[in-house]
Amino acid sequence: MRALTISEHGFLDRVTFRDDLPEPELSDAGDVRIRVAASSLNHLDLFVVSGLPGLKITAPWILGSDAVGIVDLVGPQVAGVKVGDRVVVNPGVGCGVCEYCKDGEQPLCIRFAVLGEHRAGSFAEKVVVPATHVRTIPASIPDDVAGAFPLSSLTAWRMMVTRAQVTEKDLVLIQGIGSPVAIAALQIAKARGATVWVTSSSDEKLARARALGADDGLNYRKVDVAQEVRARTKKRGVTVVVDNSGTESWASSLGALGRRGRLVTCGGTTGPMVETDVRRLFWNQWTIMGSTMSSEAEFHAVMDEFIAGRLTMPVDSVFPIERGREAFERVASGKHFGKVVISL
Repeated sequence: MRALTISEHGFLDRVTFRDDLPEPELSDAGDVRIRVAASSLNHLDLFVVSGLPGLKITAPWILGSDAVGIVDLVGPQVAGVKVGDRVVVNPGVGCGVCEYCKDGEQPLCIRFAVLGEHRAGSFAEKVVVPATHVRTIPASIPDDVAGAFPLSSLTAWRMMVTRAQVTEKDLVLIQGIGSPVAIAALQIAKARGATVWVTSSSDEKLARARALGADDGLNYRKVDVAQEVRARTKKRGVTVVVDNSGTESWASSLGALGRRGRLVTCGGTTGPMVETDVRRLFWNQWTIMGSTMSSEAEFHAVMDEFIAGRLTMPVDSVFPIERGREAFERVASGKHFGKVVISL
């Protein structure tokens, strides 16, 4: 079986194409196996390569979280999914029995596992997942678009809908447009009627974001984002900030956030450590919230939007799996807009 793997953490030169791996077998009666047609990279894949605190891998470790493909094997207890179905994968798997899973809050599960991070990933010809974590999709949706959609859109949905509860009354600032989560957050916020401003160091990315519905864009290499937002809003600031950059953008995010504002984050691509003046936090009565992945109910809600054509994900580029390291390098460069896809 062909796959993209690492045998140890380190730089991107650790990413290795293999064509000699055994096909995965079903590990549970409720599992299905999928013959993968396309997958896509998330910034998480870069973190897995470099190493995350507490993360242990067994070589050769298969990378990748997103996947679209055809079911080629089903367990004896599987219902509702059959061999030959074309499906998209929900890459976040809860244990199903803890209090969080029973409450429908699978991302809080103490044994929550993400494909490519905690269990064998999807940058391979075949991947095994629980049948509860796939959704059939029509043949009219291209493989690259379907493979680009899941993880980032699921993450953004939970951030914007469940956590920040964005409405038409909100003025939303999204830092770092061009990343898949930021693009998905833009689409979701606009669908909910909000006014959305975005930031980037690239005027080209800002123009592409406007074409997707952004109301305005700020180049943070040319203007002080916080000062510009304050000036445009007569010092009131925005009501919601989406910041997945972390260290480099945190100060400007808080500087742009108005009273009773909500800041939501799911990552720290420029660094995990941030500094917050607690006096400003309590005086302005801010809400700072984290968000991770999505629940099973959110997965189906997001897939409903995708299948209906109301949400999508731009495809930046497509690489055959044999050139997978080049795909990683494209994401690491930060020049991409949307998803970098791995084709099988």
